[in-house]
Amino acid sequence: MPTESVDNVVREAGRRVLTMEADALLTLAGSLDSAFDEAVDILAGASGRVIVTGMGKSGHVAIKIASTLASTGTPAHFVHPGEAAHGDLGMIARGDALLALSNSGGTVELAPVIAHAARYSVPLVAVTANADSPLAEAAALAVVLPTVCEACPMGLAPTTSTTMMLALGDALAVALLERKGFSADDFRILHPGGSLGASLKLVSDIMHAGDSMPLVRPDTLMAEALIEISSKAFGCVGVADGAGALLGIVTDGDLRRSMSIDLLQRPVSAIMTASPKTIRPRALVAEAVAVMNESQITALFVVEDGLPVGIIHVHDCLRAGIV
Repeated sequence: MPTESVDNVVREAGRRVLTMEADALLTLAGSLDSAFDEAVDILAGASGRVIVTGMGKSGHVAIKIASTLASTGTPAHFVHPGEAAHGDLGMIARGDALLALSNSGGTVELAPVIAHAARYSVPLVAVTANADSPLAEAAALAVVLPTVCEACPMGLAPTTSTTMMLALGDALAVALLERKGFSADDFRILHPGGSLGASLKLVSDIMHAGDSMPLVRPDTLMAEALIEISSKAFGCVGVADGAGALLGIVTDGDLRRSMSIDLLQRPVSAIMTASPKTIRPRALVAEAVAVMNESQITALFVVEDGLPVGIIHVHDCLRAGIV
């Protein structure tokens, strides 16, 4: 068979699988009902942790769901049903909620976990495609997946079913996140590393404060202001009144526009740009970058209650990994 024909067959298989799984997700979205709302209520009501469990491919999905829940403000961990009867049942306690995944609902390895949950009044939320299964019948609530064909040509390998489980886990995590009012600042605390952690850094994390800020009074002569600009190396100087409030800023652009023979003898108030662009200390660094890009400037004073508390330069943002 020609190489091009082989490539077409392979590519068509890929498209078929992706289309089937995308269609399954649309079917799942359309099938959500009050059971989803009740599942969120049960999981949100746990004073302890959400325990996520499943066997085989459902177990792999359960691990990811537990991780997503934990990283979005819902304390959670995975319990392997095969290990549960050998001591790991101790990971499940009163006050927890149990989220059990099984497409068939008949996974025998889940039996000890289900029994333990019942013994300690741990509410069980089942995710299954079989509403009449032992798992669904034992659960306080069953979220039933719609019946769809697996993308495997033999209809055997878990594909569309596990994709739906994974997506449903994301839906539960995000619904819980929004219900709890989990903020970007909360997210930042749980994700300090990598590019995601960098994108969630706050301006206050990287700003220069105290004596590092280039600041002068309105009546300061430009000769002295230039020394402040050069020594602080931000390419600008802020102008603050006697109460410390930021009145304006003098940048290299202001200097070029005001160039004259008597420039050094003029007060900064005569050439400053009044009401300059500023940023909040609790703003994300990415927001500061957006302001600088939009205004075509390279530095921003950080202001709180009208008072400058720091300054941030575009180079600080680059060093923090924000581009």
